[in-house]
Amino acid sequence: MVNKVILVGRLGADPEIRYTMDGKPVAVFRVATNEVYVKNGEKETITEWHRLVAFGRLAEICGEYLSKGSRVYIEGKLRTRKFEDKQGQTRFVTEVLVQTLQILDRRPEGMAQETSKSSFPKEGHHEFIEELPPLEEEDIPF
Repeated sequence: MVNKVILVGRLGADPEIRYTMDGKPVAVFRVATNEVYVKNGEKETITEWHRLVAFGRLAEICGEYLSKGSRVYIEGKLRTRKFEDKQGQTRFVTEVLVQTLQILDRRPEGMAQETSKSSFPKEGHHEFIEELPPLEEEDIPF
C-alpha cells in the first residue's frame, strides 16, 4: 500500500509554530495549489487548500525560511485524525504530514548573502528531508 502526497504550491500565510508537551516543534501551515482547465473556451482555475504539518527540525526550518507566498515542493503522507472541539463535538481533520520540503523561491526570505556557505546552495532549490516521527495523540498541541 502507498500513501504519498506530492504538492507544489504557495503558502497562504506564515507557518504557525507550536510545541508539543515535551518541547518538540510542530509547524502548521496551508498551501494552495491551482488547477487550470478550459471550459467552453474559457480558462477556469480551481484552487485547492491543503493543511500541512511538519515536526522537529523540519518544523524549525519552516518557521525560519517560509512565509506567506513562499513557493514550495512538498512530499508527505495523508493523515486523518479525530478530535473533540471546544463544544465537545467530534471533528475530523485531514492533513499532509511533511516528509520532504523544497523551497522553490530563489533564496529563502531573510537569508543573508553570507549564509550561502551553509547547507543552502547559492541558487536553485533548497531541500530538507526529515524522517517522520510516529504521531501520538498527546503530541498534538491543538
